[in-house]
Amino acid sequence: MTESGRAPSEAGAAVGRRIGIGLMYGLWRPRVLGAWKVPSAGPVILAVNHSHGIDGPMLMGTAPRPVHFLIKKEAFVGPLDPFLRGIGQLKVDRDATDRKAITDALGVLERGGVLGIFPEGTRGEGDFASLRAGLAYFAVRSGAPVMPVAVLGSADRASRLHRAVPPLRGRIDVVFGDAFEAGDGSGRRTRKALDEATVRIQERLTAHLAEARRLTGRRPTL
Repeated sequence: MTESGRAPSEAGAAVGRRIGIGLMYGLWRPRVLGAWKVPSAGPVILAVNHSHGIDGPMLMGTAPRPVHFLIKKEAFVGPLDPFLRGIGQLKVDRDATDRKAITDALGVLERGGVLGIFPEGTRGEGDFASLRAGLAYFAVRSGAPVMPVAVLGSADRASRLHRAVPPLRGRIDVVFGDAFEAGDGSGRRTRKALDEATVRIQERLTAHLAEARRLTGRRPTL
């Protein structure tokens, strides 16, 4: 449940998607590959690489379904707090076991929604080199398939108008991969099972990122 005692709003997430579409396609030129692979219904976890602050909004505006993202609590400040909660996004404390965020995220999946996660935990190189165990937990606990998503080009260059964003009207590639089951089919949720699932997930995400770079002609940012 959210802080207001209500489940994250699916209608709010749909509004967030419409806002994302307007902003992302209005300010940049997204090229989206493989969006048809996203199931039209049922729970799914989108595992997204994270190298720029625009990656989340970009996915919200290019995914074919509304997405509920787990977002660090530090982003929920001032007017952004009610706005982010209003569009169905989930606040998470990355420095502690945030049971409410866990309950909210599992609730999204139980209701057949789309959960967005940055499995690296924070913005970095965007190469899936270091994964936290949270993604494996949600995947194994819910049984929802994991779909890798690569956002490429957002961190290549900064806009001359504002260094915090990519160049306006620049191309950003969003590549959806094939969904897969993270668990081993046993239903086990032991530490060993989660560790094995994390390794399995990392291998699939890293392979997808390499394939996305091949398809788009993007090279790793140095």
